Amino acid sequence: MTSFTITGNIVDITTRNIYFGEIRVTDDKISEIKKTDAERPDNNYIIPGFIDSHVHIESSMLVPSEFARLAVVHGTVGTISDPHEIANVCGMEGVMFMINNSMTVPFKCTFGAPSCVPATVFETAGAVISSDDVDELLQMNQIKYLSEMMNFPGVLLEDEEVFKKIDSAKKYNKPIDGHAPGLRGENAKKYIDAGMSTDHECFTKEEALDKLGYGMKILIREGSAAKNFDALIDLLHDYPYDIMFCSDDKHPDSLVAGHINELCARAVKRGIDVFNVLQAACINPVKHYKMNVGLLNTGDDADFVVIKNLQEFEVLQTYINGLLVAENGKSLINTEEATAINQFDCKEKNINDFIFYFNGEKEITVIEALDGQLITNKIITYPTVENHSIVSDTERDILKIVVVNRYHDAPVAKAFIHNIGLKKGAIASSVAHDSHNIVAVGTNDDDLMRAVNLIIRNGGGISAVNDISEKVLALPVAGLMSTENGYNVANAYTAIDTFVKDELGSHLSAPFMTLSFMALLVIPHVKLSDKGLFDGDHFSFIYNH
Repeated sequence: MTSFTITGNIVDITTRNIYFGEIRVTDDKISEIKKTDAERPDNNYIIPGFIDSHVHIESSMLVPSEFARLAVVHGTVGTISDPHEIANVCGMEGVMFMINNSMTVPFKCTFGAPSCVPATVFETAGAVISSDDVDELLQMNQIKYLSEMMNFPGVLLEDEEVFKKIDSAKKYNKPIDGHAPGLRGENAKKYIDAGMSTDHECFTKEEALDKLGYGMKILIREGSAAKNFDALIDLLHDYPYDIMFCSDDKHPDSLVAGHINELCARAVKRGIDVFNVLQAACINPVKHYKMNVGLLNTGDDADFVVIKNLQEFEVLQTYINGLLVAENGKSLINTEEATAINQFDCKEKNINDFIFYFNGEKEITVIEALDGQLITNKIITYPTVENHSIVSDTERDILKIVVVNRYHDAPVAKAFIHNIGLKKGAIASSVAHDSHNIVAVGTNDDDLMRAVNLIIRNGGGISAVNDISEKVLALPVAGLMSTENGYNVANAYTAIDTFVKDELGSHLSAPFMTLSFMALLVIPHVKLSDKGLFDGDHFSFIYNH
């Protein structure tokens, strides 16, 4: 039997009390908590572990075991993980891959049953997860909730298949995650009344207040692309028991830099009460999702974090089930070998596949990407025409965007996009929410072809090319994740990201993360699927191929 005692300022979030004391750990449980003195501000603080309340681990480009290895350094002990991305590629096999891989390390991944695979009928995905599949998943102990119900039109229209999935979650008494960007008023009420308990898609305080008023919990998201912290954080003053923190999608370099601990520091700096902050970061997700995570009580699993102070939240030690998993910025979790699964079945493309023939159009619809947001705007402008085809115009920053079906050979979908900022070359990615076909943006067709073919040749990844260089980060697990050491993947990602900014000219804070959402049809206003240009407000094609 292993046993040890740790001392410090113990933060009791529930009673809003801080005192100096000692915690005795016996095996994997907290066997005793003893107060010995009043708070000693010059000493370390002990708090429950941080929880990311909604994350697609796949977006880190790391398998769950490597994500965990990096996250524990920042005091994260668990995640509410939606395996929606790999499920859209590999179906039930993908969900089981995530669960099984996560169990190889001491970390508390809580998974959901993907509710929307495929996400829409307007794109080609690699798999279908039916209501029967969802019911099967929800019976598993490792599946604690129904993942984000992105098909909010299906909820509002009372679609039978959608409600079978919702009813399964209710049958097993498991919460349902929402996803309804911009939904307000009576439609929001109807959506929430159907059972949706959370939303991480609010991008204004007014929208969040609307949903809070109808009984929904709000997840404040700050990821690599979508950043809603500044817009929503003041809600924590008045709604400490209804707010959680999440990243949603976080690239590997960003995960190396920090995680939920960063949001805590920013919130305290903004004047939010520290107990409100810790309630959102540590307590609310565990209770809402009934996670198997200790909350610093006698008899709980010994999951806790030692931090330097309650301002910067610098993590000194992270414990999970009584095991020291990180100390002084170094992970103590070993890299575990992972066997790749994938689904990639398209041939390399030729230059003719990328031509956008000019048919006399006076105007074209252009996607406007927004840095730090998943939503896009619609621009109507005149085309730039050369040799009877519409081409990229770097002067106006209107570049060709394409989506290539990765599951079988099909015509390449083509459109135009503003605000990517490339001055030369092209970038491509098989991380393209939600169906994960290949999405690419380029200044010319030759570079577009080269960037896309690099992805096909590697069975997935991200790539960037110019007239003299070709760079690729291979992602052999479903075209989404690497099997390599997480820190090495982060360094490789940083190198290609820097190349896109410094050599190709993009001004975006996270070009590949932004690119990955340009095929996400369930987020307004205009996106491109492998089948054509899509109007997210009217849920119909502007044109298709």
